[in-house]
Amino acid sequence: MSPAISPFALFFASIFTSNILLANFLGMCSFVSISKDMTSSNGLGLAVVVVLTVTTGVNWAVLQLLQALGLVYLRFIVFIIVIAAVVQMLEMIIDRVSQTLYMNLGIFLPLITVNCAILGVSLFMEIRDYSFIQSIVFGFGSGLGWWLAIMALSAIRKKVDKAPVPAGLKGAGITMITIGFMAMAFIGFSGMLQVQ
Repeated sequence: MSPAISPFALFFASIFTSNILLANFLGMCSFVSISKDMTSSNGLGLAVVVVLTVTTGVNWAVLQLLQALGLVYLRFIVFIIVIAAVVQMLEMIIDRVSQTLYMNLGIFLPLITVNCAILGVSLFMEIRDYSFIQSIVFGFGSGLGWWLAIMALSAIRKKVDKAPVPAGLKGAGITMITIGFMAMAFIGFSGMLQVQ
């Protein structure tokens, strides 16, 4: 069992000081690609929040079952199957609810399945030996942190598009510099709350 980390501290640490994206750099592919548009960024961010919260809780329960059966060596495969099932259900729901969002997200919605941030949160949950409540809080906080980061980058990119950026830095160059500054800003919260 993990040391007694309060859910409050774990929640805020997973958003700011241990942000899965800006502290661990997991889930960068869709983060950079989708952040060009605010609507798509918001939709993908909310989808990541839902997927992370649900899969972390389900994967915690699955891990307990695998440990009881002595099949822990199957955990990676089972984690990925759970993630794929949750993403498939979410994709069908978004397709029914909002065709526009579904079309804007395009290939990136099914790619949440292989987003390393999703699997990374489940693996951190296992490595840190979180309880069920800690796992849910960590998954939800990590999802909110990912959503906050993609929305912030999307807003910054919208402003930068209108700014006089040197020709050599336009596009990917200025985006990577912006992500670096965002990561430094989030790391600035490190003295406040920490997760081991």
